[in-house]
Amino acid sequence: MLPYDTWQLLLGAIAAFLIGVSKTGVPGIGILVVPLLATAFGGRASVGTMLPMLIVGDIFAVRWYRQHTQWKRLVELIPWVAVGMALGALVLWHLGKAKGGKDLLEPLIGTLVLVMLAVHLLRRRWGDRLTPHSPVTVASTGTAAGFATTVSNAAGPIMGIYMTSLGLPKEQFMGTSAWYYFAVNLSKLPLFVALSLINPARPIVTAHSLLFNVAVIPVIVAGVYLGRWLLPRIPQKLFDSAVLVLAAVAAVKLIIR
Repeated sequence: MLPYDTWQLLLGAIAAFLIGVSKTGVPGIGILVVPLLATAFGGRASVGTMLPMLIVGDIFAVRWYRQHTQWKRLVELIPWVAVGMALGALVLWHLGKAKGGKDLLEPLIGTLVLVMLAVHLLRRRWGDRLTPHSPVTVASTGTAAGFATTVSNAAGPIMGIYMTSLGLPKEQFMGTSAWYYFAVNLSKLPLFVALSLINPARPIVTAHSLLFNVAVIPVIVAGVYLGRWLLPRIPQKLFDSAVLVLAAVAAVKLIIR
């Protein structure tokens, strides 16, 4: 028996469905998941509740879009993502000893997303003078994404803007993103378990959250199949615009929540 109210289960199920859709069809729609789960379970607990659901969606995305993966883009990001995740883990460990600290991080992440969005829009105007392939851009994007995904599961807008700036077709966008998120989310799971064991008074992953994850797997599956049906029917230009608009909305939400 799960110790959750009906409204918590309902919000969690809606979030699970949106995760499925975002993993295989409309990536930006995942911005709604973070506030839904935070409302249902609280900020720190929502991070651990969300992670296994993301992994389930990642499995389907990797299976369906793996042939479109741009491995070069992933390999150049990996070391910097690891740096960001290490920084994020240190911050989570520190915040586990104090209440309210996480509230300071989310506006910072939101501001960073808006800066990245502005740079991307300027690049459209100025061309390759603001290239996304530069070592500085790759390093800063990877570090920021690793940090954001660890402390708040909020790397989606950062990676969405970066992938869009590379000019990837939507299938390559989905394939490259799928492997990125699958690898990163899998590596976060033992990290979150370890942090929960270190600070059992304020755990991130619990037995109850894992039971909830199992219960909503059918809802996630329904979402991933809808997303797979939607992707071929979304024009490339609309896909790119949706990613950028939803990233901006996510950033504002992180700043003002």
